[in-house]
Amino acid sequence: MPIFQLEDDNVMFPPARLTDESGILAVGGDLSPKRIIEAYASGVFPWFNPEDPLLWWSPDPRCVLYPENIKVSKSMRQLFRRNEYRVTFDQAFREVITACQNIYRPDQGGTWITDEMKEAYIELHDIGFMHSVEVWDNDELVGGLYGGAMKNAFFGESMFSYKSNASKYGFITLCKNLIEHNFDIIDCQMHTDHLESLGAEEIPREAFLLTVDRNQQREFVKEDWNEKFRTDFY
Repeated sequence: MPIFQLEDDNVMFPPARLTDESGILAVGGDLSPKRIIEAYASGVFPWFNPEDPLLWWSPDPRCVLYPENIKVSKSMRQLFRRNEYRVTFDQAFREVITACQNIYRPDQGGTWITDEMKEAYIELHDIGFMHSVEVWDNDELVGGLYGGAMKNAFFGESMFSYKSNASKYGFITLCKNLIEHNFDIIDCQMHTDHLESLGAEEIPREAFLLTVDRNQQREFVKEDWNEKFRTDFY
């Protein structure tokens, strides 16, 4: 399959089913909120190194996590019973994405969160598409994650931890809330051992796209997730 060149004045994507074997569907375009939202609605996401052109991916298989399948170990349950950390939602999005951008990852040569991408995702947060989960130790931000919400699907982007199990603590809290609010799926994009340990699995791209097709929604009402979501599941 060819890798498509996107047009600057057209935010539409070719069908994700036409993705090249590498997982790359298209190159070019921009990071405007309208194009990024169209990408998620099409089963596509941007991922590229700072020195690369803008690349749009739809890998096969796709790594996903069904919220009801979240794995909570005995040690994690103990942390929740002790109220080890405090969790909030959408209270420090810029700080979370900046931490995800800057944290050292020994298995990666650098970050894919460029300054341009960070500002685009902050704008997406401002209009109600992107959400953050913050994990606090007293008043110190020690972990978190962010991603997009489209109807009954959550599109995970990145997470970070400054203290042991902090991002996992936030992710489990998010999953419990997504179950309560009837979310079908969390898109984890690419497989990692860490995500698998939490319950993520790989499914055929076609199965993922069928789920995305049911969740298409390009207009968003800004919700107060911090008021809507709970933190007292254990």
